[in-house]
Amino acid sequence: MVRTRLAALALSGLAVLGVTSVAAGSAAAQDTGTAAATAGRGHHELVVIGHRGASGYRPEHTLAGYELAARMGADYVEPDLVTTKDGVLVARHEPEIGGTTDVARRPEFADRKTTKVLDGAEVTGWFAEDFTLAELKTLRATERIPDLRPNNTIYDGRYEIPTFQEIIDLTRRLSWRLHRRIGIYPETKHPTYFREQGLALEPALVRTLNRNGLNHRHAKVYVQSFEVSNLKRLERELRVPLVQLIGGSGAPYDFVAGGDPRTYDDLVTRTGLAEIARYADGIGPDKNRVIPRDEHGNLAEPTSLVADAHRFRLQVHPYTFRVENAFLPTDLRSSADPSAWGDIFAEYEAFRAAGIDGVFADHPDIAVAARDGR
Repeated sequence: MVRTRLAALALSGLAVLGVTSVAAGSAAAQDTGTAAATAGRGHHELVVIGHRGASGYRPEHTLAGYELAARMGADYVEPDLVTTKDGVLVARHEPEIGGTTDVARRPEFADRKTTKVLDGAEVTGWFAEDFTLAELKTLRATERIPDLRPNNTIYDGRYEIPTFQEIIDLTRRLSWRLHRRIGIYPETKHPTYFREQGLALEPALVRTLNRNGLNHRHAKVYVQSFEVSNLKRLERELRVPLVQLIGGSGAPYDFVAGGDPRTYDDLVTRTGLAEIARYADGIGPDKNRVIPRDEHGNLAEPTSLVADAHRFRLQVHPYTFRVENAFLPTDLRSSADPSAWGDIFAEYEAFRAAGIDGVFADHPDIAVAARDGR
């Protein structure tokens, strides 16, 4: 059935986390009033999601990065969830951890290097599910794109791989200290792959949210996935908003594995959006689906995607906003240096004018400044 029970709160992106301080209680009443007053007007109440933490300033998926994102004003922090051999959810960008940890320099784990088929493609490296949590905790995070973010490399080797529970605990502490609720926005990474490994992510996710009292309509939680079938299963067990991620090309891997010929292009048609609205509360599209780029790489005119999604009461949280020239439209770049910062404020202005409801941002402070006009 269509998930209308979450419509008002979901459209505001300000559902409340269970924090019991007096200050938090007052803020909860204010947030609820704001949600009622601004439902459907995401242009004014833009949700800022710290993409993998504050990954423009710290190695991604570290407690330090999540904390920095919250202190910079992010409404949510976003952990990508994979699992360990012993079934513990941890935050890593991919199951393969060679590019985001120092595992390649650890001789004791040299024999763990292997080749696996991940979503139909061979990948060689070290995989989270081949390590126990105790073993993963001996590793340290490293910067994933050091050529573009050399300043982040000074933090290489300082931070552990965090568990999902540690991230929840952090957001609770920060909600208390900052006197505002810090939400969590977990993504189930490659759910078909992990199900094939006998390590399905969804049961552990549901258990963790239940254990922490976060599986209810007022919890400040979104759950997202690039696949479809796992969101449909989660819709039967979760009371928090679900978000269908939509790639810039290709198809959900569960469609590919199941022989379904549909692609992400099909999901952004009105027929596709109508189906998404039956099990989810929002979409997280590649931002080029909201405002494409022309043949010169410049920003072109917006598509109808935001208006179409809003017609089905779906929020729109595009990804990913980054300040480096390498990621910006050609007309917003500051120079030929791919690591230099360009005119991200102009990009935010264009996307806000298109009516989006939230942004996944590597530099949450800049997203907040753009939202608040600072």
